[in-house]
Amino acid sequence: MRARARHRPTVAGADPFTDLLFNVLLGFVLLFFVAILFLAPAEESGKIDIEAEYVISVTWPDSTTDDIDTYIEDPKGNLTWFRNRGGGLVHLDRDDRGMLNDSMEVDGRTIDNPLNQEVAAIRGTVPGEYVVNVHYYDTEAETSVPVSVKVARVNPVYTVAYYGTSTLSTKGEEATAVRFTVGTDGSIGNVTRRPKSLVPR
Repeated sequence: MRARARHRPTVAGADPFTDLLFNVLLGFVLLFFVAILFLAPAEESGKIDIEAEYVISVTWPDSTTDDIDTYIEDPKGNLTWFRNRGGGLVHLDRDDRGMLNDSMEVDGRTIDNPLNQEVAAIRGTVPGEYVVNVHYYDTEAETSVPVSVKVARVNPVYTVAYYGTSTLSTKGEEATAVRFTVGTDGSIGNVTRRPKSLVPR
């Protein structure tokens, strides 16, 4: 006696074409989510992580031989300048001497860096007053020099707290570019330009 063949029931509409369409749709959904994951970081492109709480930049006209120096006194009386590039939590990251040492030979060609800029970083939050002075150390042109100073808070977002320009007229002149107070919450206030000499005599 032959065994009766079992007939497997089928689900209405479950044919191979429907399965194929469902798999294609699933693939598109997956690709869509993968695209979102790759596109999301684009909002942070160009963002630079700086290992500092505050950055002080001092700039003067490019391609000049004028040598401008930066002096920074912190609330504890530590003085940062080109002969003491680290005082407390303040560090002079770049000491610019005008066009001196701003040229280099690459493949037989001379490449000049015309940018005149000094940069200092404050690597922690120490409440109290900071004083930033600029000093006309040396020159060949013997002309007045506009010196711009910018103070920026880096964390939690980059915010410019001060921007101003001082004019140094003669070699040896010193000027207080800005004085500011850092609060216990890291905020910057009490911004003045009241003179205070910092250059050792």
